Amino acid sequence: MEYIHKSKTSFYTGDGYSGMDYPMQDKDINFAVIKINSRSPKTGYQTNTSCKELLYILNGSGTLYLKDKKETSFNEGDVILLDKKECYAFEGNFEAGVACTPAWTSEQHQYVD
Repeated sequence: MEYIHKSKTSFYTGDGYSGMDYPMQDKDINFAVIKINSRSPKTGYQTNTSCKELLYILNGSGTLYLKDKKETSFNEGDVILLDKKECYAFEGNFEAGVACTPAWTSEQHQYVD
């Protein structure tokens, strides 16, 4: 069992997004809460080369863009599963709980055109 109090989170921010990472010791899974308030990334797409991401939309709404695929609108209460190496972008104003397996690291995150 692992318990992480909110006071132990690491806060980060960028251009149109922010988040809180919960520092888990488990390398098989991790968790964050993200907030998007525009398009992320601003141009192109992003991908994770090693992990799947499971997002639960806590509040708000947005659009998911998958490279070479149709866009999908989502709202509070929806769930999104992104496979590893899937190229995606978000647009909207929403907050989501995100679990990644195996655990997300910045080294596996890439931006693509």
